[in-house]
Amino acid sequence: MTSAIFAEAPYPIRSDLDRATREAWEFLGKPGNWWTGAERAAFVSEVRSARDCRLCADRVDALSPYSVQGEHAIASALPAVAIEATHRLTTDAARLSEKAIREFNAAGLSDEAYVEIVSIVSTVMGIDGFCDALEIPLLPLPEVQAGGPSRYRPAEAVDDGAWVPMIPRDGAGENEADLYTGRFTPNVFRAMSLVPDAVRNLLNLLAAFYVENVGNLKARNSLDRRQIELLAARVSALNECFY
Repeated sequence: MTSAIFAEAPYPIRSDLDRATREAWEFLGKPGNWWTGAERAAFVSEVRSARDCRLCADRVDALSPYSVQGEHAIASALPAVAIEATHRLTTDAARLSEKAIREFNAAGLSDEAYVEIVSIVSTVMGIDGFCDALEIPLLPLPEVQAGGPSRYRPAEAVDDGAWVPMIPRDGAGENEADLYTGRFTPNVFRAMSLVPDAVRNLLNLLAAFYVENVGNLKARNSLDRRQIELLAARVSALNECFY
């Protein structure tokens, strides 16, 4: 029997939330498409280091992040461009631009490797934020699994108007047929489709953490619709979420 990842939480945690979190955390320690398991675990450390990084804080307060120079509070031996991308995504994602992505490319970070970093950062921030909300310690670094990255890139990914290649809504091939299954595919899924496993990880987390049925909120929630909308709007504003 698999132990509960939130067994020590002071509040009862639904089993599906516990399962989804455990699977996502294990996923972070596995070799990905473009990074090894050890490198992916190192990104977890960098996300957490960025939270207390003086350079990142100064850049957030500046009119432009490009106006502030310095060194990041690093926590790994990852390439400098990967650390820069991780810290920017963690602390100042709202001001990332296509210019920044092209600068990452020029410094040796491929679109595929960047999209995988986006997946890792968003997963860590979501789970760490959940731990913060519960007022429990952050999870220990994921257990690293040996092996090299697969280097898998979906053949259907093309320039479809975004900053990175992605699979068109009607262009998923047989290997990625599970990614776009609904009547409408949100752009947040499409944006990470260059790394299909990143989308699968996101879908697994959303299935547990997101509101499953807005028309029947009482099925899994003790809050009513107005309370949920108020909390969602406040969290979105704090996170500078353009949605």
